Amino acid sequence: MTIIRSIIQDMRSRSGRVVQDRFSSGSASAVAVSDGLSQSCWANMPQELLREVLVRIEASENAWPQRKSVVACAGVCRSWREITKEIVKIPEVSGILTFPISVKQPGSRDSLLQCFIKRNRSTQTYHLFLSLTNALHDDGKFLLAARKFRRPTCAGYIISVDADDMSKGSGTYIGKLRSNFLGTRFTIFDGQPPHAGAKITKSRSNRLLNSKQISPRIPAGNYPVAHISYELNVLGSRGPRRMQCIMDAIPASAIGPGGSAPTQTEFSVNNIDFFPSLPFFRSKSHRMDNSLSGPLASQKDGLLVLKNKAPRWHEQLQCWCLNFHGRVTVASVKNFQLVASPENGPAGPEHEKIILQFGKVGKDLFTMDYRYPISAFQAFAICLSSFDTKIACE
Repeated sequence: MTIIRSIIQDMRSRSGRVVQDRFSSGSASAVAVSDGLSQSCWANMPQELLREVLVRIEASENAWPQRKSVVACAGVCRSWREITKEIVKIPEVSGILTFPISVKQPGSRDSLLQCFIKRNRSTQTYHLFLSLTNALHDDGKFLLAARKFRRPTCAGYIISVDADDMSKGSGTYIGKLRSNFLGTRFTIFDGQPPHAGAKITKSRSNRLLNSKQISPRIPAGNYPVAHISYELNVLGSRGPRRMQCIMDAIPASAIGPGGSAPTQTEFSVNNIDFFPSLPFFRSKSHRMDNSLSGPLASQKDGLLVLKNKAPRWHEQLQCWCLNFHGRVTVASVKNFQLVASPENGPAGPEHEKIILQFGKVGKDLFTMDYRYPISAFQAFAICLSSFDTKIACE
């Protein structure tokens, strides 16, 4: 293990130099340093020994912040990258978020992945973190950020993998959430196709992509992946909000035995420049077919529908209650739990599992726990819809 530790330290220092050189001397320097790494002594290790070393590193560094050692190994050279890709399992299987693309992949099948959201009222920004402990709040591992925008007829959120750059024209843009005028209906858009055959939505931003005035690095388009609707409270009855999420990119069969959900395996070419130290995201071919796990189920199969779990009225407390198992401490109309809705058949055990839960624990602090078949990106977008004031729904 001493040898492995020395390899990890060397990989971190080399990876850090790539990042530093890139931002100080331009992309040409980064390429030169990266080529130098490819020719280093580590690139010439025997395949059997290399695999054994990487397997031990992956097994020992199974939580953040130690997990960054695995990321550093993937950025050494092509041979290291390919073996690391084989060893590291997707979150659906491992329950661990390792690479940035993990935020676009379905969560764990076995348990809820615990996260929290920090809200900044003054800048109208929101930051999603992966919890590193069982505490309701810790330092966290940054995952995603969102910035709210307003227009005359709608509002929404731009979602990015960069904590500071939340603009749609950036290579760090991965999607957005857009609402209607009343803030009762929302659409989640992915910046790249969620599955083979996904159709792009025409919009003003997409038409601008064909203009010579727009940089080609701007994301390819908007692909609707979910529709969220909040039920209007016409009679003004007391109780929590009622919501429904239609997951356009996930078939209803995904939650059943043997079911599967579309899984993105790499970012589109527009996002690659954001990860200068990770050749893991660079390859000779960036064809769309390579970044997708396969087409969505046939059109005859229904789409997955999520609905909020009905709370129960507590006579002693005189309020509506849900069991968040200690993950929510402050009563709020924003709190919710989502389960799969049995649209075309009887309810089974799979319809009792909490797929997403969101709740308040502080003035500007909220917990967000999610699981398969939705991703961190989809869960984050759904939770962002809850922040908007909905007078007609309360």
